[in-house]
Amino acid sequence: MENPKNPNQINIELSEEIAEGVYANLAIISHSSSEFVVDFIKIMPGVPKAKVKSRIILTPQHAKRLIMALADNIRKYEQMHGTIEEVSGGDVPPTHFFGGPPTQA
Repeated sequence: MENPKNPNQINIELSEEIAEGVYANLAIISHSSSEFVVDFIKIMPGVPKAKVKSRIILTPQHAKRLIMALADNIRKYEQMHGTIEEVSGGDVPPTHFFGGPPTQA
């Protein structure tokens, strides 16, 4: 149903299951010429196996919009709460936390 005040408004529904979210402390990003794939993974110390918890597939244009939106939100967060310190993560090299090895599909 369109909103008569703003016909371009999108009504977004969030189910209870999705609203709970999924914890991830590792992201592996790969890409092809037509899409970016971001796999979110929960890796636990001392456990040699981890499962992909969520996979998001984006067009290159949407991937760029996402990185700009994240940068804007990080800037706003740091203005309100102070600088986010980068911390290395135990058994996993810091370059693998939300970055992973450079890969291409």
